[in-house]
Amino acid sequence: MWALSPEQDRSAGVGELLRHWRAVRRISQLDLASNAGTTPRYVSFVETGRAEPSRKMVMRLARALDVPLRERNGLLLAAGFAPLYPGAPLGDAELERVESAVDSMLEHHEPYPAVVMDRGWNVLRSNRGADQLFGRLHAPDAIPEPANVLRLMIEPGPVQRSVVNWVAAMPALLERAAREAVGGVFDRETADLIRRLSELPAVAAVLNEPGDVLPTGPVIDVWFQVDDHTVGFFSLVTTIGTPVDVTAQELRVESFFPADTASADAWRDLVGSG
Repeated sequence: MWALSPEQDRSAGVGELLRHWRAVRRISQLDLASNAGTTPRYVSFVETGRAEPSRKMVMRLARALDVPLRERNGLLLAAGFAPLYPGAPLGDAELERVESAVDSMLEHHEPYPAVVMDRGWNVLRSNRGADQLFGRLHAPDAIPEPANVLRLMIEPGPVQRSVVNWVAAMPALLERAAREAVGGVFDRETADLIRRLSELPAVAAVLNEPGDVLPTGPVIDVWFQVDDHTVGFFSLVTTIGTPVDVTAQELRVESFFPADTASADAWRDLVGSG
């Protein structure tokens, strides 16, 4: 769903936000009312401002629409209530268990790359394998801070130039961004980034003239030219299963796995020589 949530528009009322999410989920007032245990007439009144929902009703409507936690807080604020879901930053004691699990995943995935990203594809944590990969690709310059995986892979630069199969991998990456958006909806910042990237001449040329060669195999591997080696990776993405914290819901761990035995051997040679 390539929709944009208006959660940053502080003037939006709860009725406007409710209409937005109902349109995003493509659900009628009747179906929403049934799922939330109320009446279509009441939903209509909330959307038009003729009724002011209780805190409990806001939450029932938000759950029925599968609204992400950050935007549920926005609905509550628009209805005149305090946010319910915390958004503790990484390093906060509230996220200690989550961080311990994430750090364990990064460590145990060595020597292969793994990164922790937020919903905007900004890298929050990385293991040594990821530092090796992107450090080598971006050398001799330092990796920009904050590192954004979409920008590194798609914008002109040393990482993008190192992707051997960029024409095939780039559209798949943009499709991934839409598929992995929290709640299936881009936040404003990520939507703006996707729009800017899609308008780049090289990107637009590929997107406007898709190839007719169907991919082989179950996944699209990304092949990098790293020093004198060509290394292929595919990745798995892990999310928190039952989050009740905004930050926890938006965290994603991407773990890279070698595409074949030759890639595994080449990567071990590279990290062994690093």
